[in-house]
This record gives sequence, C-alpha cells and structure tokens, in this order.
Amino acid sequence: MWDTLQVTHERTSDVKRSRKHTLIREYELLRMNNGESISDFQKRFTHLINHLVDLGRKFEKEELNLKVLQCLDRSWQTKVTAIEESKDLTSLTLATLFGKLREHERKLQGPFTWVPKFFV
Repeated sequence: MWDTLQVTHERTSDVKRSRKHTLIREYELLRMNNGESISDFQKRFTHLINHLVDLGRKFEKEELNLKVLQCLDRSWQTKVTAIEESKDLTSLTLATLFGKLREHERKLQGPFTWVPKFFV
C-alpha cells in the first residue's frame, strides 16, 4: 500500500512540476495578440497567473505590473511610458492598471464606438 501511495504521489508531483514549467514558459512568452482588447488580454493574463499561483508561484505587484506593460505592443508605448513615469508600480494594483489601460483603449477607439442598446 505504501509503495502505491508513494508512486501515485511522485507522479502527481512530476505532473505538477511539469505543468508549472509549462505555465512559466507560457508566462515568459506572453504577449498581447494583434487586435486583442485589453479586457480579453486581462482575462488571459489573470487565468495564467491564477494557475501559476495555484501551483505555488509567488508574484509581487511590481513584477506583474511590469509584465503587463511589457506584453503590450508598440501602439501602447506612450501610455506605457506615462504609467511607468507617473505611477509607483510597487503599490499599483493590477485592477487599477487594467482599468487605466481600458480607459485609454476607449479613448483611442473614439466617441462613436459605443452605441446604447435602445439605438440598436
């Protein structure tokens, strides 16, 4: 019985370790896709981070904030620079950062991209 438990646990540990390495690699290579909205990117990013945290990976606010800013493409460069210069990335929450990015995205889209339901 002990041998069975030990083999089962070791396999579980191996699978867990392999999954963690795969997710870390995915995290390292993560980039925002062409045409992807900030909201969709936030969902992908949060999903990945949550899986890594579940597997024991720890993140600091600054690391996550920098990662998000580094994942954005060149069209976001002015906003990235403004955030980096004006905000303390060690205390800025991810929710606040993504909120600022969504607000900027809405400004870029222009005033007529949102149509109230009663006009549809």
